[in-house]
Amino acid sequence: MSASGGILPTYSRYVNGAPISFTRRSFRARERTVLFLVLLTFGLVCFGTFFFLPEYRATQGRDSVYKVYDQIKRAGPDLLIPPPPHLDDEKGALRVLRHNDASQEDPHVLDDRAKLKAKIEQDEQFKVLEKPDTSANDRKSSSSTSRSNGVHQQQIGQPDGSAVNAVSEQKIVTVPAALRDHYPVITGGEPADQETRERRDTIKQMMKHAWEGYEKYAWGKNELRPISRQPHSGSVFNTLPIGATILDGLDTLYIMGLHDEFDKARDWVINDLHLDDMYSDASVFEVNIRFVGGLLACFALTGDVLFRNKAQEIADKLLPAFNTPTGIPNALVNFKTGASKNYAWANGGSILSEFGTLHLEFAYLSDVTGNPIYRNKVDHIRQFLRTLDKPKGLYPNYLNPKTGKWGQHHISMGALGDSFYEYLLKAWIQSNKEDDEARQLFDDSMQAVMQNMLQKSAGGLTYFAELKFDRLEHKMDHLACFSGGLFALAAKTLKNDLSEKYMDVAEKITNTCHESYDRTAVKLGPEAFRFSDSLEARALKMNEKQYLLRPEVIESYFIMYRLTKDQKYREWGWEAAKALDKYCRVPGGYSGLKNVYNEETGLDDVQQSFFLAETLKYLYLLFSDDNLISLDDWVLNTEAHPLPIKTVNPYYRETPM
Repeated sequence: MSASGGILPTYSRYVNGAPISFTRRSFRARERTVLFLVLLTFGLVCFGTFFFLPEYRATQGRDSVYKVYDQIKRAGPDLLIPPPPHLDDEKGALRVLRHNDASQEDPHVLDDRAKLKAKIEQDEQFKVLEKPDTSANDRKSSSSTSRSNGVHQQQIGQPDGSAVNAVSEQKIVTVPAALRDHYPVITGGEPADQETRERRDTIKQMMKHAWEGYEKYAWGKNELRPISRQPHSGSVFNTLPIGATILDGLDTLYIMGLHDEFDKARDWVINDLHLDDMYSDASVFEVNIRFVGGLLACFALTGDVLFRNKAQEIADKLLPAFNTPTGIPNALVNFKTGASKNYAWANGGSILSEFGTLHLEFAYLSDVTGNPIYRNKVDHIRQFLRTLDKPKGLYPNYLNPKTGKWGQHHISMGALGDSFYEYLLKAWIQSNKEDDEARQLFDDSMQAVMQNMLQKSAGGLTYFAELKFDRLEHKMDHLACFSGGLFALAAKTLKNDLSEKYMDVAEKITNTCHESYDRTAVKLGPEAFRFSDSLEARALKMNEKQYLLRPEVIESYFIMYRLTKDQKYREWGWEAAKALDKYCRVPGGYSGLKNVYNEETGLDDVQQSFFLAETLKYLYLLFSDDNLISLDDWVLNTEAHPLPIKTVNPYYRETPM
């Protein structure tokens, strides 16, 4: 302040023309120091603002300064902190990276290291199988070392034997010695004969084409409009910024060996998947099967804890939907507020196929996180259903979560019912056949379905009709065509009095679904098909004639081939693959069809995320050796995301609770 302010010393009046005293010079030196510190602080604030403001980050592209900073930040532990000790891969001795030779170090430091070595040797029997030996897999070296939350991870997919992995947040896991030599194949699986190899390579190229279109025109959005070459905002996720195609397609990329694409998608999950930015309602069912399931599959396949942590983060956003009087979750939940509700058109009811298709993911999530809340939620659903009376032993498609009463008695093996039955069987398989309750519920429900809904047409085709208040509607959804594979799995996984009947149904249903494809102009099946005196396996209404890139028929081809080795299922799958490339491929990706009975049909301009997650994955596995995602080691969720079978599969990666 000036002298008139009464703050400066009295000698300030001698400034003009008078020599400045030693005291004044000292004051000016301090003033310059303070000014320098103020300017330095201001610069740091501006620097920090430049990097950290959310508004700035949100407006920048993939190559922003923030991303550069993020790379520096994640490299920080290596730059600033000495690396942790770890076991030598060859000798098992303690090996510490250091600048100086051990002989020159402080003896106290050497003593501490000796104690640490003794501790590790003492605990060696509890080694973590975080990343099993995958030496049989041809993992490309292009993948960079993975880092999750600043914690060092070994290169994804590379072998590391059974050495302790230095992941501080992973609890100690005891792996039975008998499992250490049994590592399922998760990439590779190249077939022996040339024709099958060429077909499989074609499917891989189809995946690359679909992915490149999405990456170029809709990156980070949910789905692609391949003709318009822009994002699709009319999917079940609307504009929810959750990258549906990325989360749904990640494991397909990995299994096919498309590791550059996989690594870029993983980077998006790290840097751009922010759940707190999501304000709209989301489907509990769709989020679970596509995103929680997809991320857990990637965790199982790679051991990268990033995927497990993101799956848990998303699942936590779904938990408020379970806060109902019965514990039956509502269909929709708001990620921001936690408010949940059911669809207005469902008359207040929750949908069987939705609340019944949570068990695989939630049970596995509890096992790999050590948190029982997820398994408890889905176990409660099953226990509640057991207390209810079921008309003719059947499960209606609607259940009121407030009153605990069934809605209208509409029963279906297709839409609204389908995957509930699937998860009863697969929960039993996932548990290594220990969840006997799930298997019993499956067998009981399938006997009721076969008795009341299984029909044969005048032309000899077997199908599942729908049941509405004791009245049969002779219509079968494309969605219901998964049941061919389901019944085959039921037949092959347990030899009992029903096994022969199950396999007979499996073969006949799969044949009927193939007929629904073969009787169209484009050799791809309709959304639904009917049976009457004048109609067999053919759509009647216009909205039934569309093909939405659905996977269910090909899913049954895949399972039937794996279990029977009948070559016709590969041939049928190849027919479908050629039809997809001929009628659905466009320069920007793949589109659904509006009318499968017209070769000049229009395209719907939507590349569904499940086309990459399911349709192309099932085709790829159909033309791969059986050891690639073996059905002895893995169970695929209803979105085709592979989850490991407990105890028999060392990729299960269970964490003690």
